[in-house]
Amino acid sequence: MAKFLVKASYTSEAWANQIDNPQNRIEIVGKQMEAMGCKLLNGYLAFGEDDLVIIVEAPDNATAASMLIKVASSGAITNISTTVLIDPEEGVEALKKSSDFNYTPPSK
Repeated sequence: MAKFLVKASYTSEAWANQIDNPQNRIEIVGKQMEAMGCKLLNGYLAFGEDDLVIIVEAPDNATAASMLIKVASSGAITNISTTVLIDPEEGVEALKKSSDFNYTPPSK
């Protein structure tokens, strides 16, 4: 399964709702993700550029995208960025395969 790093920010309305009704949104959203065959591996509230940082495992890119599209359509979060994560073994495999690629850089 593919892994993704997802960062996002809550809207001011979403923050206000959470202040009025404090709850562990990481736990709640993790359970909702399971219905799509995804797993929330880890999640954190953050302060700074992002309010939320999670690592998600999904069967494929389309499933991950559809889940994030649905979350974004709720209006509760903004500034979503997603990064596909590659485990070290895949990284080594990619390095080995790169030797088979004949790339010519742009010339001056």
